[in-house]
Amino acid sequence: MVSAVTRRSPPDTALAGLDIVGLGVDLCDVDRMRQALERTPSLRQRVFTEDERAYCDRRRDPAERYAVRFAAKEAVLKAMGVGLGACALRDIEVVRASSGAPSLALRASAAGVAAERGIVAWQISLTHTDTLAQATVLALGAS
Repeated sequence: MVSAVTRRSPPDTALAGLDIVGLGVDLCDVDRMRQALERTPSLRQRVFTEDERAYCDRRRDPAERYAVRFAAKEAVLKAMGVGLGACALRDIEVVRASSGAPSLALRASAAGVAAERGIVAWQISLTHTDTLAQATVLALGAS
């Protein structure tokens, strides 16, 4: 098992020579996330990293940000071709650059699953409205 391995999205120029290993898309209902956070406060600590929680909780409506990050975690699992339980969701983190661009950092069990599948880089796109959050993830591997 790989521990503490981080994989971040490369700059566009670094994509040359990489093949698409997997594609993951997920939608999350913002109201359902809001209800889940209210009903189960420990969900924040169980699923989201400290940095993700700090970012989400600074916003007027944290549920939108939590929902899009949850969708991203599920999209990563789909891109790797595995289901819930294959790795800890906290081992998949949405990281924001100073520009606001999202990227992914995988650690521990998630990094191990990615390495087993030959995934070396990620591309991610996030969007949300007041009601829906969507994430699209490409898993990339060396040619």
